Amino acid sequence: MNYFIADTHFFHAALLGDNPFAPRLFATTAAMDQAMITAWNARVDDDNDRVYHLGDIAMNPGAMPTEAAVLAILAQLHGQIVFIKGNHDYQARFKYLHRQDPGWHGGPKFLFHDVGTIIKDDHTQFIMTHYPLLLGITKQTLNLHGHIHHSMVPIAEDINVGVDAPERALDPAVAALPWGSPLNAAEIHRLFTAKQAFLKAHPQH
Repeated sequence: MNYFIADTHFFHAALLGDNPFAPRLFATTAAMDQAMITAWNARVDDDNDRVYHLGDIAMNPGAMPTEAAVLAILAQLHGQIVFIKGNHDYQARFKYLHRQDPGWHGGPKFLFHDVGTIIKDDHTQFIMTHYPLLLGITKQTLNLHGHIHHSMVPIAEDINVGVDAPERALDPAVAALPWGSPLNAAEIHRLFTAKQAFLKAHPQH
């Protein structure tokens, strides 16, 4: 099964607390990071599942985590992980993770894309990028993205899959998931339907 997430921002101390950008109500980054690890592993089957991570793995301005520390977090996460480069990611990190890849069932655990990638699910094209796209008039195409955290692009086809995404509140079952949970494709389709209805009811949003 495929899962989708973005903007984990492991180690990012500035996000702790009730801030307007990306409120994360934890006392420490260790507690925040463990919550995401636990939520991820509760959903993702280590033997069969793939997680698309749409950018911004880890950061902490002024005290950046070492690549070894980032790898230690990622090695705990279930499944194969496909990384799409975010604005807080960089090639040196991707190269380090590639060199130190712990492996996954005889293949790599980590795969990498600089800009984005595309898959199909239920006759719908998922265009996955870090930054939201303006697709124009489109059919059976969704842009899964991250980057903007606690804000919502007012376009139904743009689905923010970030940890802090407000779209998650549009579907009761998704809203009930533990904080930090990756989303599956069925949930993406439900969020699209819910976002269409929300934007129709709130045209000035």
